[in-house]
Amino acid sequence: MNADIKKWLEKGGELFLRKIGLKEEQTVLDFGSGVGHYTIPAAKIVGNKSKVYAFDKDKNVLSELEKTARRFNLKNIELINGDTKVSLEENSIDVVLCYDVVHYMKNRTSIYDEAYRVLKAGGFFSLYPKHHKDDYPLMELASLQLGTVIKEVEKSGFILKDKLSIECLHDDYYNECSILNFTLL
Repeated sequence: MNADIKKWLEKGGELFLRKIGLKEEQTVLDFGSGVGHYTIPAAKIVGNKSKVYAFDKDKNVLSELEKTARRFNLKNIELINGDTKVSLEENSIDVVLCYDVVHYMKNRTSIYDEAYRVLKAGGFFSLYPKHHKDDYPLMELASLQLGTVIKEVEKSGFILKDKLSIECLHDDYYNECSILNFTLL
């Protein structure tokens, strides 16, 4: 584990998630959780009375996440393997995190629609659309500006609440990030 990841998992991730609005006892879906760089600090924040669902299509990264959760003695994380459809009830989640995921998708609307479906009234959808045109272009977002991504998400029934420029963890290192928080219309 490199120094940035260690720093992030020990305290940096919690500070970041609190700044974006995560609170104790919220139920969280980490959409595209990967190895859990956001799942682990989210589970620490929400506490044992609540749950963090780590959703990813790669069973190997979920296995790594499970080991990390055990290392931190976190028992409030539930792993879900799947592509875009999450096996959760409608209106059951307070916060959906979707960080550094949408550039992999040709049909990003399926992610936005799923976030909309599972969010409770008063909840929020937090998106980090890495690799858009204004950042470092890669794959599906290469031609999209951040404003275009916002309009795309709003077509799924969301309204932009906050746009934060904040340091976060991208892959294995700290990076200046544009975080978009949306609420339901």
